[in-house]
Amino acid sequence: MVCSMSRKGNCWDNAPTESWFNSFKNERVFGERFVTRDAMKAAAFEYIEVFYNRKRLHSTLGYTSPAGFLKDWINTREEEKQVA
Repeated sequence: MVCSMSRKGNCWDNAPTESWFNSFKNERVFGERFVTRDAMKAAAFEYIEVFYNRKRLHSTLGYTSPAGFLKDWINTREEEKQVA
């Protein structure tokens, strides 16, 4: 992960990143102690790849998971191709 920094007085660039890190810290990291860096990396990978991208509901996607949203989008595109 790369730290994101914007220019002084330009707070909007970092809003999505700050929101994501807030979710990550509150839903996965808060209150947990990791013995090794590898344990932390494994927990971060599990959170992102298993939970956040596949199961967690996102309000900006109509309260579906990113994987579900992508599946619905692909199905819609295929239906549009069949009609055309």
